[in-house]
Amino acid sequence: MQNKAVLEGLLFVVGEEGLTMDQIEDILSINNLDAQELLRSLKHDYEDDSRGVRIDFLGNRFKLTTKSEHRNYYQKLIETPSSNVLTQPALETLAIIAYNEPITRVKVDELRGVGSTQIIRKLVAKGFVKEVGRSDLPGRPILYQTTNEFLDYFGLATIEDLPDIRQFLKDDEEIDLETDLYQSKYRDQNELG
Repeated sequence: MQNKAVLEGLLFVVGEEGLTMDQIEDILSINNLDAQELLRSLKHDYEDDSRGVRIDFLGNRFKLTTKSEHRNYYQKLIETPSSNVLTQPALETLAIIAYNEPITRVKVDELRGVGSTQIIRKLVAKGFVKEVGRSDLPGRPILYQTTNEFLDYFGLATIEDLPDIRQFLKDDEEIDLETDLYQSKYRDQNELG
């Protein structure tokens, strides 16, 4: 097994959290000198013009970051109107996460009635949702919750500022917040045949 490839994967998996030198040494079972050489070698690989990321040392942690010389392209992506529009399924998924956080993808799928893997990935990429740990359930699935960017986008000071779901219900309407609140329109259409 190539430690450099493993280190690259580790840096990708931890994302903006990054890795400390001690973590690298411990996870790869290598000494400090070997860890430094491994980082130096991987960092050198990323310095090539054909690569879009690099390794930076920020906040006492090593992190994969984008290259600043490509910032104009990243800015275009952010400013593209279509990339900032949240689709109905994305809004539905975001609402489920916001009202039930922290929550696993499986539970989101269960509440929506359809798979949400790609939508959650897009919400993470947009910065509205983040991974916050792992559940104690079998398989230790990832837990998701909303971010400060989510709060900013929707003009909320805290997650407690979300409107009470019950205010949207008719007086005679009863609802099981766990299962019925987010029944997907796709599921409803499938049930109609």
